[in-house]
Amino acid sequence: MKPGFYDRPVLEVARDLIGCLVQHEACAGVIVEAEAYHDSEPACHAFAGLTPRTATLFGPPGLAYVYRSYGVHALLNAVTEPVGVGAAVLIRALEPLEGIELMRERRGLEPLRSLCSGPGKLTQALGIGLRHNGVDLEHGAVTIAGRPPAWRDVQVSVDTRIGITKAVELPWRFCASGSRYLSRPVRARV
Repeated sequence: MKPGFYDRPVLEVARDLIGCLVQHEACAGVIVEAEAYHDSEPACHAFAGLTPRTATLFGPPGLAYVYRSYGVHALLNAVTEPVGVGAAVLIRALEPLEGIELMRERRGLEPLRSLCSGPGKLTQALGIGLRHNGVDLEHGAVTIAGRPPAWRDVQVSVDTRIGITKAVELPWRFCASGSRYLSRPVRARV
């Protein structure tokens, strides 16, 4: 990704990450679902301010913010916006592309569509953990690269975020339209 890619509003980055490639070790997948979080809204960890846990969120754009959710799963986020603003994009689901057998070893013999269909599933499948908090997403152990040719013109659907109890009305969930690898289907709009 170009240096300024993450130094933009979190909603723009979240949309533009759909179709990009996440890689760690021998495993890779295309981002098919992502959610935006910003310190201005109460579902974001940064809403409470700068703490040892949230320091990475307020750091330079382009870092990985990896935290433990409910004491079980490590979740991968891409830090966005200028230093001092707490904002990140949660990577919610991937379409697996490389290292599928290794992903299956880590996750169990699941169907391909279920290997990375949730934020905890994808980090487990790719072997991403808390040790990756703060790594540079361009040159670090975990990287996010631009869209492969087949994903250049991906259609993006917008929905409200899932799995949270605050600011649930915000349409800050972005998904590859029609993907069968999402954590949950996009809800129909009336």
